[in-house]
Amino acid sequence: MARKGVNTVKAFQVIRGGIVFELQPEPEGGYTISVPSLPGCISYGKTFEEAIEMIKDAMEGWLAVAREEGVPIPEQFETIQVAAL
Repeated sequence: MARKGVNTVKAFQVIRGGIVFELQPEPEGGYTISVPSLPGCISYGKTFEEAIEMIKDAMEGWLAVAREEGVPIPEQFETIQVAAL
């Protein structure tokens, strides 16, 4: 039995180029998107397609900072071309 006022929409995962993306539909519209294997790598898009494009920029920034700071980068991101996702 569903309770009133409880959001029952759940996040879903999409895999592209071997990368797992987690999307959460937002009540006001659009999607919050994150990359679970890159902690803190998160973005938003008004549509599914826009969310995928926006997370590419967030991933590039995350990876650039990680390289500068010497933060370990998950193996699948070492050779990936983010723009090709």
